[in-house]
Amino acid sequence: MNIAIKYILPVLFIFLTSAVTAGNIKGMVKAKKAKYKANTVIYIEKIEGKKFAPPQKHKLMDQKNLTFHPHVLPVVVGTTVDFLNSDDVLHNVFSPDKCVEKFNLGSFPKGQKRTYAFNNPGCVSVMLCNVHPEMEAYILVLETPYWAVTEKDGSYEIKDVPPGKYTLKVWNERLKSKDVEVTVHKTGTVTVDFKLSR
Repeated sequence: MNIAIKYILPVLFIFLTSAVTAGNIKGMVKAKKAKYKANTVIYIEKIEGKKFAPPQKHKLMDQKNLTFHPHVLPVVVGTTVDFLNSDDVLHNVFSPDKCVEKFNLGSFPKGQKRTYAFNNPGCVSVMLCNVHPEMEAYILVLETPYWAVTEKDGSYEIKDVPPGKYTLKVWNERLKSKDVEVTVHKTGTVTVDFKLSR
């Protein structure tokens, strides 16, 4: 057997096997006010016996047109986030929340970045700019990479979820929804909808 084929075949088998043993979760988030449908996070809180390493590549939260982009950023525990200033004015990034040690990255000009590692699972921290008090964003520190942020119409999809029984949780800036138990199969898509309320 050709040496290249000898090593490629096992890798290809693993890839194909994993590709056909994962399902998807999708659905809609409903709310009385349409503006609350977007930027809702649907996520699997944890998978027993599994821990997930943070990505080597940093995540990015930009400051552009006096707005944080994205407004909501879920990350896996241990993820480092780069905060970039893309505006022609000074920006600052700070959070008053204890779960991120009330950090303050100082003020910095256009084109520069500041970084921070988010290490506390379950932490939901608000990002603020003391130069522009109207600016606001949120970072959620999750224990799994299985999450989705809803689109403007409330739709979401979590892809490539390993088969099993899980608890789907919901985070929204203003509203709440009940947890839902879901069973993901080796293939196919499970549909789960949520209704937000106070």
